[in-house]
Amino acid sequence: MSTNKPEILQKAEAWLTDTFDADTKKEINRLIKDDPKELEECFYKNAEFGTGGMRGVMGVGTNRINRYTLGKNTQGLSNYLKTSFPGEDLKVAIAYDCRNNSQELAKVVADVFSANGIKVFLFSELRPTPELSFAVKKLNCHCGIVLTASHNPPEYNGYKVYWQDGGQLVPPQDKDLITIINELEYDAVKFDANEDLIEKIDIEVDKAFAEASVKNGSFDTPASAREDLKIVFTSLHGTSITMIPEVLEKAGFSNVHIVEEQREPDGNFPTVKSPNPEEPEALKMALEKAAEIDGDIVIGTDPDCDRLGVAVKDLNGEMILLNGNQTMLVMTWFLLEEWKKQGRLKGKEFVASTIVSTPMLKNLTEAYNVKYMEVLTGFKWIAKLIKDHPEMDFIGGGEESFGYMVGEFVRDKDAVTATLLACEISAKMKAEGKSFYEKLLELYVEHGLYREELISLVKKGIQGEKEIKQMLIDLRENPWQEIDGEKVVLIEDYNTSIAKNLQDRTENKIDIPKSNVLIYYTENGTKIAARPSGTEPKIKFYISVNSQLDSISNFNEEDQKLSDKIARIKEELKLG
Repeated sequence: MSTNKPEILQKAEAWLTDTFDADTKKEINRLIKDDPKELEECFYKNAEFGTGGMRGVMGVGTNRINRYTLGKNTQGLSNYLKTSFPGEDLKVAIAYDCRNNSQELAKVVADVFSANGIKVFLFSELRPTPELSFAVKKLNCHCGIVLTASHNPPEYNGYKVYWQDGGQLVPPQDKDLITIINELEYDAVKFDANEDLIEKIDIEVDKAFAEASVKNGSFDTPASAREDLKIVFTSLHGTSITMIPEVLEKAGFSNVHIVEEQREPDGNFPTVKSPNPEEPEALKMALEKAAEIDGDIVIGTDPDCDRLGVAVKDLNGEMILLNGNQTMLVMTWFLLEEWKKQGRLKGKEFVASTIVSTPMLKNLTEAYNVKYMEVLTGFKWIAKLIKDHPEMDFIGGGEESFGYMVGEFVRDKDAVTATLLACEISAKMKAEGKSFYEKLLELYVEHGLYREELISLVKKGIQGEKEIKQMLIDLRENPWQEIDGEKVVLIEDYNTSIAKNLQDRTENKIDIPKSNVLIYYTENGTKIAARPSGTEPKIKFYISVNSQLDSISNFNEEDQKLSDKIARIKEELKLG
C-alpha cells in the first residue's frame, strides 16, 4: 500500500484484506470508486464512546457501527476484564433492542466474549435497557452490554457497556478500556464462538425485574384508584412492550389502552418521524387515542425503554405534554413525600440530577432537608454517586432529557419503573380530587416558577464537527457579557474546571470531572448551558429562566412572560 495515497484511502484499503468479509470489501470498493465523500465519513475517525456509550450510523468503516468495530470493542473489553479480574470465572450479560441488526450484532458480541473463554448470558429476545442493568447485578456478572442507539434515527445503532454495579463505565475505567481497544488490530479479534459458553436467558430475569419494578414503583395507592386510572401507552415500536404492560398489570392498573399501531417492535419506526418521546410529534397517535377515550395520562417510551414522555390533563381537562424537568419535579416530590410519611428520612438521603437540568429541583429537595447532588449529563454519573456514597440512601433522580431512576435497584434511567411511578402519582391525585398537573403548579408556587427550553442545532459529518468545535471556541474567547438586558455574573467552564465570578473577579474550582460544557448565569438567575451531544451530531443549548408565582391563578400570565423571555434570548443569541 503506497504511503503517497491519502490517509482516508489507506485506512479504507486496510479493510480490503482477508480479515474482512466479501460484502464489506465489495461495499468499500464501491465507495472508493463512486462515493469518495461517504468513504471519508466512514473512515475519517474511529467511532467514539460518548455520554451514552458508542452510537453511530451502521455501515462499513472505522466510524460506523458494524461487526468489526463492535467485535474490536468486545475483544478489548475481554482483555480488560481479564486484567481487572485475574483468575476469576468471568461472566457477562447481553441485551439488545428493536433496531435493525441489533439481534445479529448482539450475537457477534456474544461470540467474541465466548471465544475469549467468557461466560455469556444472552437475552433470547429484545429487552429494555434497564433490565440489562438489573440483570448484571442479578446474575453476578462482571459487566454487561446492550445493543441500542436509544432514540436516534433508524440508521443508527450503538453499544453501551455496564460494570458490576449495573452502572455504565465511568472514568478512569472508560479511558483505560478505550486505550486497550485503540491499540488492537482488527485481525486480533476472536470471532469463533464457543457455543457452550453462551446461555440464553429470559423468563427468570423478566420475572425478577418486573417484581422489583413493582416493589420500587408502587406505594399505598388504593386498588380502586389504580383501576379507575385510564392510561394510554405507546411503546413507539420499541422494547417497552415486553415489560411495561406486564408491570402495570402486576401493580393493579387494569385500565391500560395500548396504541396498537405502534405495538410491534420495528427498527424502521414506520409511524413516527423520530422515536423520541422528547418530540411532541412522537406521541401524536397516543394523544389522539386519549382524546377518543378520555384518558387520564399518556405515556410513551423510546426504543430501548429508558426515557419516557408524559402527558396529563391541565386545569381545563385538556391533555398537555410535560417536559422532562416537569415530570422529574413531580416524581421527586412524590418520592420525598412518601419517604417522609414512612419515616425514612434520617438525614443521610440524597436526590441527584445533572448540571443542565432545572435548578428548581435543588430548591424542592432541600425543602425536605435532603441532600441534592449534581453531576455531568448522563445517568452513569448518577449511578457513580450511589457507588461513591454507600453511607447514603438514594431516593431518586433524573435529568431534563426525559429520564428518571427510582431507587438504586437499577443503575440507569428506567422508563419501566418511572412509568409505574407516574401512573401511581396520577391515580393517587385523581382519587384525592387533584391532578398530576395541579401538583406541578403547586410546586411552582412553593419553590419558584421555572421554565426551560432545549435548542439542538444539528451539525452532521466532518464539517459539522468542525462547526461545533468552533462555536465552543468562540463562546470561550468571546463570552456573552449580557443576556436579555441582564449582566452575566458567573461563567462555569467544565473543560477547565474553573468557575469565574465576573462581579468580584474571583475564580473557584469545579469539583466535577472535566467535560466540554459552558454554563452562563445572569444576575437574575437566568442560566444557559452549551454542550456538544455525546451521542448525536448536535450542539445543545439549555435555557432556564425563572420568576416567582403568587398563586396558581396567575400561572398562565407568568409562564407567558417567561416564554417571551426565552424567545428574546433565542433571537438575541441567534439560537433559533
